[in-house]
Amino acid sequence: MTSPVSTIGPDSTYTDLCARTDGAPAGSSWGVFDDPDRGTANFAGPEQVRAAAELVRRGAVFALDHPLGAFDPPMARSRTAPKHTIVSAHAESRDDLLDGFYLQASSHLDGLRHRRVSGHGFYDGTPDGQVTENAPALGIQAWSQNPIVGRGLLLDLEGLFADRGTPLDHVRGPAVQAADLDAALDRQNTRIQDGDLILVHTGWAHWYLTATDDQRNEVRAGRRSTGFAQSRELARWLWDDKIALFGTDTFAVEVLPVVPGSPFAESAPEDAGMMHQELIGKLGVPLGELWNLTALVEDSRRTGTWDALVTVKPLNFVGGVGSPCNATAIR
Repeated sequence: MTSPVSTIGPDSTYTDLCARTDGAPAGSSWGVFDDPDRGTANFAGPEQVRAAAELVRRGAVFALDHPLGAFDPPMARSRTAPKHTIVSAHAESRDDLLDGFYLQASSHLDGLRHRRVSGHGFYDGTPDGQVTENAPALGIQAWSQNPIVGRGLLLDLEGLFADRGTPLDHVRGPAVQAADLDAALDRQNTRIQDGDLILVHTGWAHWYLTATDDQRNEVRAGRRSTGFAQSRELARWLWDDKIALFGTDTFAVEVLPVVPGSPFAESAPEDAGMMHQELIGKLGVPLGELWNLTALVEDSRRTGTWDALVTVKPLNFVGGVGSPCNATAIR
């Protein structure tokens, strides 16, 4: 039987975190990092950056963002595409104006302000009064002023399921499992390294952008999207492998609707048992959604190379909840 843990650190296991008795939420990394505003991005330090730089061989560069207005109509009805207006002070100048610019409407990072832990507070116990406009605590600028850089490792779940003879049917919005990540690693003959930036390719974003109007309307009406089943196994996988960032090409990282019997139904009732609370509010994981991984996975399948130097520099927006990811992979 596991003994309760009152002292935790970066080398603690997820089991240790779940057995905390020091007042922090069970399953949280609160108090672990010297720079809590960066969350698990702390795992990608100078050593990881130097090692990732050695992965650049060909000088091939891959943008990992879709255009700002790509997801129109959006899956999240409140996150409409921005309206672009070009304005001019005089006949020889031009400037841009964006109305209705939702920073999480296209390829983006969810910051540590995005989900509060029900009954406890924001990540690392940050008081609600500090999570306000223009205040720096847990703001997205923590990953802009000190960008997240390291070894990006692409995991091709679309290819994995196709090989199994059960291709992902995005109209149905299937749930994938944390164990599928390990299966993808084995299929690609790759291994996790501490501080990796994990990029998960399911094909969902490309499918959505090329689907028929009827298909898009069907999944939007049902709020149905391919993603990871709500489980403690995914949180364990991310923490125990010291993952710095978890980016996917899906709408919400996790499957929607929430799987029946979600282990978080009681602890996260506000969103029907989603695990954003577990990953963001408790563990401090930068979550990437709607990333553009199409060209990168095509290159990986052709060359058999699954890792790359990846740089992520969101907007330097003090107090921002989220931001376009501004991510690049270099091989």
